[in-house]
Amino acid sequence: MAITVLIADGDAARARAVAMACRSLGIDVRMAMHGAAALEIALAHKPAAMVVQAALPLIDGTRLAQILHTNPHTCGMRVLFISDPGAETAQPPLGHMIPGEADPETIARFIEALLRDKNPEPTPAEAGVLRGAPGVEGKLAQVSLGELIELFHVNRKTGVIEVRQGGGRRAASGRIDLIDGDVVQARIGSVAGEKALYRLLAWRRGRFAFRELPIARERGGIERPTRALLREAQRQADEWRRTGSELPAPHARVALKVARSSLPSVLHPLTQEVLLSLELSSRVSELLDRCSFPDYQVLRTLQTLIRRGMVELRTDTATPEPPAGGLFGAALAARLRDWLDQGRLRDTAAVDAKLVVFASDPEASRTFASLLTRLPGVEHTPRAGAGEIAPVVRVPVDEEVAIELFEVPAAPRYAAIWPVAAHGALATLFVHGGGIDASVAALRLAVEQVGALPRARCFHVLLDEKSKKSVGALCEKLGLFDDRHAFAISPERPDQAPAALRELLTRLLP
Repeated sequence: MAITVLIADGDAARARAVAMACRSLGIDVRMAMHGAAALEIALAHKPAAMVVQAALPLIDGTRLAQILHTNPHTCGMRVLFISDPGAETAQPPLGHMIPGEADPETIARFIEALLRDKNPEPTPAEAGVLRGAPGVEGKLAQVSLGELIELFHVNRKTGVIEVRQGGGRRAASGRIDLIDGDVVQARIGSVAGEKALYRLLAWRRGRFAFRELPIARERGGIERPTRALLREAQRQADEWRRTGSELPAPHARVALKVARSSLPSVLHPLTQEVLLSLELSSRVSELLDRCSFPDYQVLRTLQTLIRRGMVELRTDTATPEPPAGGLFGAALAARLRDWLDQGRLRDTAAVDAKLVVFASDPEASRTFASLLTRLPGVEHTPRAGAGEIAPVVRVPVDEEVAIELFEVPAAPRYAAIWPVAAHGALATLFVHGGGIDASVAALRLAVEQVGALPRARCFHVLLDEKSKKSVGALCEKLGLFDDRHAFAISPERPDQAPAALRELLTRLLP
């Protein structure tokens, strides 16, 4: 069976010359004149390599390579970029660059060399892509929803784009329905229609998967032409970037400040809907969900009502939001996302990292959770019952992912579930409270059995005042040779806990 190479080049004469030179070397060739056709051919025939014009029409070469490298069926494909004469093109990150004026036989020999040196195709987990349904799959950081919709519109595709962002309790998902390339419906939670589409188009992080399947047009769906929708989404995005910092925050509380009888009798439909929705909403986020107009328009109207003194806005300060840059900085957050991508075993589009926690006694568990809640943005949900394994604390790393702490019973009668609970975890954390002797006795069996599991990463936290001396005693009792896996945090100095916990959680990151 001949090896197939895709030549995607808007210069038809050059493409034919390169194709002829490749065929003379026994290489099977398929050709495309623009990016949309090239994507369709690549997904259908899975070529071993692609020769692509850097300035390819519709979808340029770099973007096309990014899309194909996020798909499990084409992620191992080699790429050779062709630059046009006189064009200033930077070295692409996903392949090699060769001048467009090069001799066709030279280009063909370069392709042959690439194929001889070809590595085995990586698995989907290694490529860091979504698993599951066939089709176009990948990350929104590499290709936006607007670009995807434009692509499917050109190719008149029918199917569903499924999108997911975040993980755990903060996960959000949505879908966009296409018929013959036209957007006919969008949903995110309880919100549907154009409003939902504009919300999804604003996402910059997350994952997507497109599946071709029959779609029935719904009554009350989206009727506006697709290109008009994309233009309006871009206009809203530009306005949001320009004035977004002035708009009310979604978590803020909101209420009507004046008597309803004092309101004007004639109002714009949008203003009227906002005022009516205020009667049922206590927060801006609830108001946004209840109003049928796009979020940006609702927020602008609300901002005007606040300035006129008709609406009162109050921001809660009890629950602090995580810092804009996240708790651990962009580099460490990227490390965690890479670890999640490489080790992903589920079909979910995004999931938080799991941290398994064993506590020596209930008081140690409560104290540790209480200290964690001093970090910005941390959510705490006490365990419902004995023997239950469920997330009890969620620590945000950045706006996309977090670390969820699952508390596992340390009593020996639960030993059978320990390997299942620890499977796929970022690490296992043993929290020691009270005296060292008593805590070691309570946790020793779990320490030994979980520590013996393949790829186990175990850490210890001692809730104690005397840090270095106590950590040394704990390591001696447990036979630990590396005290870098043991930490002491003083419950008597809660103001110092956030710095110690940041250091602990940072060290947990792979």
